Amino acid sequence: MPDVEMSFDASILNDDAAGPRDAGRQPALTGCPWHDVNEMLQAAGLRPTRQRMALGWLLFGKGARHLTAEMLYEEATLAKVPVSLATVYNTLNQLTDAGLLRQVSVDGTKTYFDTNVSAHHHFYLEHKHELVDIPDPHLVLQKMPEVPEGYEIARVDMVVRLRKKR
Repeated sequence: MPDVEMSFDASILNDDAAGPRDAGRQPALTGCPWHDVNEMLQAAGLRPTRQRMALGWLLFGKGARHLTAEMLYEEATLAKVPVSLATVYNTLNQLTDAGLLRQVSVDGTKTYFDTNVSAHHHFYLEHKHELVDIPDPHLVLQKMPEVPEGYEIARVDMVVRLRKKR
């Protein structure tokens, strides 16, 4: 699997620009996407079915990225992977439940699946309908709300919406 370290490329903000892996044990990655997807699935307790392997290869073989189910379905169709949109949704939800993906909602209308499961926040580029990692790992919220008794904060997802200056 390619190196998945995230870096921020400011050119993505430009219209002209081209548009956990630790559920139990850490898999030994070899650099071979097919082998690595198999290891990731097994380490997360998921059976490496043909469809999970093919979708995992499409998801993780290109490094860290943000995809909707529809985007992955389109990639699968172009790659001649025989899979339905329902199977794509089911697989993305299974990978999320296993900790291999992170779900990020934008406006409650669009859900992206992030292959970078580390704690981080996002920019949403309105003009491109694209989610981008915020590069500052030291970004913090000053004050958290009081949590109702019997609950704890699981995680905080911040999505900062950006639009072109008028």
